[in-house]
Amino acid sequence: MPKRLEASTHLPDTLAAIVGGANVLVDPAELAPFLTDWRGRYQGRARALVRPGNTEEVAAVVRACLSARIPIVPQGGNTGLCGGATPDESGDAVMLQLRRMNRARALDLENNVLIAEAGCTLLEAQAAARNAGRLFPLSLASEGSCQIGGNLATNAGGVRALRYGVMRDLTLGVEAILPDGKIWSGLHTLRKNNAGYDLSNLLIGSEGTLGIFTAAALKLYPLPQKTMTCWLGLASPEAAIVLLDKVQAAFDSRLVAFEMICPLAGELMRRHFPELSLPLDAPWSVLCELSDCSHASDLTAAETLFAECLAAGELSGAALSRSLREQEAFWRRRECISEAQKQEGDSIKHDIALPISRVAEFLRRIKPLLNERFPGIRHTAYGHLGDGNLHFNLSMPDAAENERLLDNEALVNRIVYDCVDELGGSISAEHGIGQLKREMLCRYKSAAALSAMRIVKTALDPRGIMNPGKVLPQDIELSPLSPGHSPASGRGEQCPLLEI
Repeated sequence: MPKRLEASTHLPDTLAAIVGGANVLVDPAELAPFLTDWRGRYQGRARALVRPGNTEEVAAVVRACLSARIPIVPQGGNTGLCGGATPDESGDAVMLQLRRMNRARALDLENNVLIAEAGCTLLEAQAAARNAGRLFPLSLASEGSCQIGGNLATNAGGVRALRYGVMRDLTLGVEAILPDGKIWSGLHTLRKNNAGYDLSNLLIGSEGTLGIFTAAALKLYPLPQKTMTCWLGLASPEAAIVLLDKVQAAFDSRLVAFEMICPLAGELMRRHFPELSLPLDAPWSVLCELSDCSHASDLTAAETLFAECLAAGELSGAALSRSLREQEAFWRRRECISEAQKQEGDSIKHDIALPISRVAEFLRRIKPLLNERFPGIRHTAYGHLGDGNLHFNLSMPDAAENERLLDNEALVNRIVYDCVDELGGSISAEHGIGQLKREMLCRYKSAAALSAMRIVKTALDPRGIMNPGKVLPQDIELSPLSPGHSPASGRGEQCPLLEI
């Protein structure tokens, strides 16, 4: 943590002079809503929350904090799931909230680019594009609250990543404030730009540890003329993977989303959202969306394909949307899974990525490993099968047993992540590292990778003021030649291990 200087006692006045007194919150009651993460897992303290109104004010705030050696914690819509936007308990940090910076600065239809400020919600960015007859395709359940800056910081993915990619793929350039308080403007609209290191892509996904986004140049696409959303019933994850291959072969890039939903997720939806009855009664479900910009015949082809799969016994049922209202109803069912789990009670959550071909193998292998240690454990598996991103959440049906499970979270994580690692996967697909997973990186990242990350962080943020305590593990040996470290798996003796 940066050493506090005497000048820090005057920092609220300095910040007020930059952004106006009404935009510096210091009262504990006013700060309280910003000090707890969405899941209620992390609770911190802060000396102030500051709300700048433009890029120059953000830069001035960073310079003031740098001068006083005060850490900065940027926070967008506070919808993250890994504690990446929550300050620690020291109370030293200044929180930075960019909601006042919510303008669409420019809309370039010739180049299909929207330049949006970091405080725009994702929904506002989508609406700006749609009103101009374009599509900004990033889509998340939290899109009414999450902000473009946070989407950039976590390299958000969402349900349409299969077709359009993640936030990094949807961004042409960014404007950001670097840790020294300088404004770096890379808001170009070029599709190709190979002039030196790509600082935009370095900052995207860094979770506020290397800089603070103030605006981004976002890629736009034509609005689909026709879409079809399908709720499909099938017997197993293996069947879902076979179906994915067939749909991709038939429709290629017109396949926008392919979401897999396990039986328990359906049960929780019925329990906590009874008004959203499921379209089909099947062991596993797939929510599939096809987008067609020109040929209505594609929709007929989809009906034919699914009819053939039904006849072959590869599907147990198929419900196809016939209106926008039905499409929205299908997606509401998918998007309520996270909230249904929250209402059910606490769970141990995993946001993992696997090679698509090994998702079913992971589910086959992990369940007996967990059941051996925790008999009766419930597995909620759902997510973006089309790009190999699985949300795998664990709980017990009994409250007392669930508390015992939560007390053993480190062991549960070790079992799950070791299996993911052995299958060539990643412990974080789209939620980031934040506080939740930072100490796990020393087990699953190579020492060379960790050393490079530390070097980049030290070079750009030598005083460590940018979102300290996030992403990078602390108190670990980062030498790429650490004894006992396996370059293949990233595991080394310097990491505390659990006996399992």
